[in-house]
Amino acid sequence: EQSSGINAEYGLLISTDPAHNIADSFEQQFTRVPTPVKGVSNLHAMEVDSSPPEEGLEEIFADPSNEGQNFMKNIMKDVVGNLPGLDEFIALTNIVKIVESQKFEVVVFDTAPTGHTLRLLSIPGSIDKVLRQLIQMKSWVSGLMNTMSGSLGMNHVNMDQLDELLPIVERLNQELKDPDMTTFVCVCIPEFLSLYETERLIQKLTALDIDTHNVVVNQVVYPDKDKEGCTACGLCGARARMQTKYLDQINDLYEDFHVVKMPQMPCEVKGVQMLRKFGGYLQSPPDMSKNSVHDLVKDL
Repeated sequence: EQSSGINAEYGLLISTDPAHNIADSFEQQFTRVPTPVKGVSNLHAMEVDSSPPEEGLEEIFADPSNEGQNFMKNIMKDVVGNLPGLDEFIALTNIVKIVESQKFEVVVFDTAPTGHTLRLLSIPGSIDKVLRQLIQMKSWVSGLMNTMSGSLGMNHVNMDQLDELLPIVERLNQELKDPDMTTFVCVCIPEFLSLYETERLIQKLTALDIDTHNVVVNQVVYPDKDKEGCTACGLCGARARMQTKYLDQINDLYEDFHVVKMPQMPCEVKGVQMLRKFGGYLQSPPDMSKNSVHDLVKDL
């Protein structure tokens, strides 16, 4: 995923993983705002949390000139603020604003593990349903709120903010489900738990109508050979034989997918130079029948 941003004309890499690691990968610090990546002229990166700043709901409901509106804000923060996924939704809308303000052509999300990611991706659809139900109840709720605010000597409350939120949610939904705009690249390793989790992820993405047709298989072991062509490391050979079973299953399960098998590298994949090299192998996988993993990094 990181190399996709590097090869873009003007790209942004966003980490939404609570345990951010892009700073380690690029060996520089990132914040909540897009920061140029050192050594890559066409790439910015940022690290964001899935929870928004405290002012997130206040921006939606508050109106400094309307005392009744601020009374509503406090109540709506308790009512709407407890909706499952609203925090993440506000964070998503903040990210969209940042992306649009700087006209990035390609945006790559480095997401958290499966459970967290599925929650994040399902939020726009869930919020859409809840908002529609609230809008249907708006006249009743608005009347109740105005009665309460009137009895306290406050101005009338305006609930049109709910109508303003709905187009934002609809747009996020449409963009997530548009295969020309969004696709999801699944990354796994050739082991049972990872393969099982990847299959669950792909089934859920399909149910959410989110495009996915790429699978990257990381850490594939290609053992060194001795002069006679035999495996030089017993442990490496055992790992390779174990992985072969799961690689065969991946080939069967995802025969219609674009599957890229990335070798276990003999060194850490970090720093711009190494990431460029690794990204090149993502686009043009090396022929491991003719190369050892040491050959892949000998010029670094």
